[in-house]
Amino acid sequence: MSRNIPIRYVEPVFRPPSEAESLILPVTDGCSWNKCTFCEMYSSPQKKFRARDGAETMESLRRCGERFGNDIKRVFLADGDAMVLPTRRLLEILGAIGEQLPAVRRVSSYCLPRNLRKKSVAELKELADAGLSMVYVGAESGDDLVLEKVNKGESFASICEALNKLKEAGIKRSMMILNGLGGSALSAQHADNSARLANAVQPDYLATLTVSFPQGEERFRANFPEWQELDQHGLLVEMERFICALELRRTVFRSDHASNWLLLKGNLGADKQRLLGELHGAINHPETARLRSARERGL
Repeated sequence: MSRNIPIRYVEPVFRPPSEAESLILPVTDGCSWNKCTFCEMYSSPQKKFRARDGAETMESLRRCGERFGNDIKRVFLADGDAMVLPTRRLLEILGAIGEQLPAVRRVSSYCLPRNLRKKSVAELKELADAGLSMVYVGAESGDDLVLEKVNKGESFASICEALNKLKEAGIKRSMMILNGLGGSALSAQHADNSARLANAVQPDYLATLTVSFPQGEERFRANFPEWQELDQHGLLVEMERFICALELRRTVFRSDHASNWLLLKGNLGADKQRLLGELHGAINHPETARLRSARERGL
């Protein structure tokens, strides 16, 4: 998108990799939970959580409509927590997108499972009918102990409930798991229960990233002092265990984030054996595998 977008942004701005061509429309600033110890996205002082003023959002959309007309095909509702807004407010925003940007064919947002507890399936269906196409859910893990250690504020059951609600409402779901989040001691149960979660909800999209701490590990270790980082071999073994346990029918799988050592793409379950073969090769013959260098990982 053009740098001259008539929207007030509070830096830094985050969005999923697949939203690179989308108009980023902030409807909140920051994250209403913002207690996950592994997450640095909304920790800066200027990212304190608040809902954007509705009039400002409407004016931003009006000005984008005047400037871009039919050029915008996708909109991503930022920041980390658009689904915290009341259904009525979200319907107003989706309606304005349809009026001001009539060429838009996909609207998406991040979604915390906790923010769907007070939204009924009927409300979610209203949002889907109004244009909300997909949400990105950072499950991080399907293991309750790992989730507790990183202060996620969720459980296997609460994440499963939210994802199944979205499915029933007809909203596509992109689920993310953090490779290495449980460290060496909890690696096996993190992989097994994350696969169990994916199998239970059958997401439309599944992605993995590798846990990292560009700003340091102090906050993370305060709640998880015994955590021991997995090395490259350990991360690949955990990923192999995770994929081996997946029983997915039609899920698009991506492990292509810059944090990952090995780029993996495929459809599960059609490509499961190929993906396992690539992992097996990287584990047993890393010297010939197409692994990223530490510099290329861009952490």
